[in-house]
Amino acid sequence: MNKVFSFALLLWLGCTQAGFAERADTLRIVSYNLENLFDWKDDPTTNDDSFTEMGDHQWTEKKFRRKLSNISKAIVAAGGWHTPVVIGLCEVENAYVVRQLVDSTALRYANYSFVHKDSPDQRGVDVAMLYDSKRFRLLEQHFYRVRLEDRPTRDILYAKGVLTGTQDTLHLFVNHWPSRYGGELESEPKRVKAAKVLRGVTDSLFAVNPNANVIIMGDFNEYTSNESISKVLGAHNKWETPKKGELYNMTAQYDGCESRGSHKFDGRWGMLDQFIVSGHLLSNKRGLHTSLKWVDICNESFLLKDDKTGKAPKRAFLGTFFANGYSDHLPIYIDLVTNKK
Repeated sequence: MNKVFSFALLLWLGCTQAGFAERADTLRIVSYNLENLFDWKDDPTTNDDSFTEMGDHQWTEKKFRRKLSNISKAIVAAGGWHTPVVIGLCEVENAYVVRQLVDSTALRYANYSFVHKDSPDQRGVDVAMLYDSKRFRLLEQHFYRVRLEDRPTRDILYAKGVLTGTQDTLHLFVNHWPSRYGGELESEPKRVKAAKVLRGVTDSLFAVNPNANVIIMGDFNEYTSNESISKVLGAHNKWETPKKGELYNMTAQYDGCESRGSHKFDGRWGMLDQFIVSGHLLSNKRGLHTSLKWVDICNESFLLKDDKTGKAPKRAFLGTFFANGYSDHLPIYIDLVTNKK
């Protein structure tokens, strides 16, 4: 981000944030894989050697700060040039990088607190969640372990809180399921295990309250029709009448689309990043609710570049070279609307 634009964004956020915080009718949640948001320091407990000054990426504090600035711009763009109430993050190294994102970029004019815990991932890659503490009051947090026989993976983040403007309770999950490294079919059992863990937690929530407001987000390394999502987790891709105690995949509408997606692989767009919600959020027209038309992919032109097949995410890294881009994923967002005054 150039210095002139950065200053303008900081000034604009400082002037508009207070007014936006008062808008209780529409609330936006963003999910974003940040593509290796590492600091430049060596952590002897994880395999992060590549992201040090002497490592393959020749990762320095200056490059780290530039990437932070780029990420903050992408987040504000995904918020519709406002700051989202909640942001689910994938591929953050530790609490320090999350804190720097909140405190040392344009986001410092917002009121963000965050939820994070180091996971057992060998590279030190975690999930995290930012939340506007003036619009969302955190009540509970938990990290669910996905136990694999070989390579450890990221925990599933769970956060429960209340929207201060409406007093509605939200149950939020941030996921980054095991990658397809080694092949899709060979690695599928790992994502099935993650789906079983998540399904167990959501079943427990619905057993207590079938009308629970559940929002599941993140990078699943699966498409919406894959078995782990559609069968094991039980997220419906098609429906006419949403039912309480059921899950519905809001991003299935983009799966298979040739011109749009959150991620591009071998020249083809796909929806590895997803929003899955409970039936109550689709059927509750009198209170907090959402709709298929309120779920979208942020594809601002500055987040994209030209490639042989059209457009693709302007990623941060080309091999080990820092390309001063954003991420190999695009942010996605969902809007929640309430009819309450």
